[in-house]
Amino acid sequence: MSSQDLPPAGGYEPVQYKRNIPARGFRPSYYLFAVGVIMTYGFYKVGKGIREQNELAREKMWSRIHLIPLLQAEEDRDLVRRHYADKAREKALLGSETRVYNSDRYVLGSQIRSIPVALGALLYVLL
Repeated sequence: MSSQDLPPAGGYEPVQYKRNIPARGFRPSYYLFAVGVIMTYGFYKVGKGIREQNELAREKMWSRIHLIPLLQAEEDRDLVRRHYADKAREKALLGSETRVYNSDRYVLGSQIRSIPVALGALLYVLL
């Protein structure tokens, strides 16, 4: 009969499979704290920038609102200038004969003059 190999009495010595290397760097909690501080600062700056952009947009809107009457007056002056230039050009081309229709059967102003009176009466009744 053959004898079988058995472990020595008291067992084998433990096998060293780990390397005893010291941990490098800071603790993970320090890194987490640093990232939290950086993120908080970033969010603070972003919020401040958004508030600044909102303020600039509000200022831009109010400046446009205050410029509307000036721009409207400028457009009105341009329209009046164009109207008088058109009338002068028409007078130069047609002379004194500037009637649109050849006969006096249709009088353009008779209907137009009654419209503002009717509108004024209607607005007076509504308001």
